[in-house]
Amino acid sequence: MIAIETRKSQLETRLRELQTRLRRIEHDLDQPVSEDFSEQAVEREGEEVLEDLGTAGLQEIRMIEAALDRIARGTYGICVTCGDPIGEARLDVLPQTPKCRTCAR
Repeated sequence: MIAIETRKSQLETRLRELQTRLRRIEHDLDQPVSEDFSEQAVEREGEEVLEDLGTAGLQEIRMIEAALDRIARGTYGICVTCGDPIGEARLDVLPQTPKCRTCAR
C-alpha cells in the first residue's frame, strides 16, 4: 500500500507537468499565422491537435485538483459514487480517479 503522502506527491508532480505543458501549448497557439495559404492549412491542423491536447490536459488537471482536495478532506481512495474503497491497483494506474472500477464502468 502506497502512503497517502506519496500519492499526494505524485499528483502534485503530475499537476506541475500538465501546467507547464498547457503554458507551452498556449504559447504555441499564440504564434502569428503564416501568410502562405498552404502553410496556414498545415498550421491549422497542428493547432487542432494542440487544442485537443490542451482540453485533455485541462480535464486531467481538474481531476488531479479534485483528488488533492479529497486527500485534504481525508476521503481519497474512497469511491465518490458507492463509498467503497478504490483498489490499490487502480490507484497505481489512475491516482486521480474518483471511482472504483465497478462504478467507473
